Amino acid sequence: MADRTDDLTARARIRDAAMAEFAARGVSGATIRGIAQQAGVSPALVQHHFGTKEGLRAACDAYVLDYLRAGVKEGIDGGQIGEVEFLAAIYRSAPPVLRYLARALVDGSAAAAAVFDEIVALTEQYLAGVPAQSDAHTRAVVFTAMRLGLTVLQEHVSRGLGTDMLSPEGSARVGLATLDVIAPQIIPDGAADQVRTGLARYTREHQGEEER
Repeated sequence: MADRTDDLTARARIRDAAMAEFAARGVSGATIRGIAQQAGVSPALVQHHFGTKEGLRAACDAYVLDYLRAGVKEGIDGGQIGEVEFLAAIYRSAPPVLRYLARALVDGSAAAAAVFDEIVALTEQYLAGVPAQSDAHTRAVVFTAMRLGLTVLQEHVSRGLGTDMLSPEGSARVGLATLDVIAPQIIPDGAADQVRTGLARYTREHQGEEER
């Protein structure tokens, strides 16, 4: 099979294929050949862009971190967290990222630990200065573990919900339930109401699209 000439497109396609293979088989079970086949390129092109399987995993980890940072910046800092367009974009793009992250956390790699620590650091920024009986770092660690626990247990959560928790419907239900369960002060002022409004609008529009 001939490789496509657009290196940037090929690189992204290889990375996405690697995330899917790592999520399904783990790093130890995935192969360069299998990733290349999934991406529609030659194994040589995979090695050209990423060198080794470890290089591929490092690229996937970096992409996950960039994705999370961009989501926080745009959603919370940029005030888009309650916008239907933002939620729809997240629901479309998040599933492969979360499936990869779930497997990485289960496999217990050093890279997964770095991702966990990064999420804690991002969360801690928004909890600093909020009155509570425990310190911001401890709350950030616990909250991150709770949120990522949903991701790791997605198979069981999906079974309990009767729908894939990473689907638009499942994600909206989990989002609303999370807002109901967590303490209001853990979310920046007004953000919870923005999210609830956005999720309600998204659900109405999504259901309308399914009925048409």
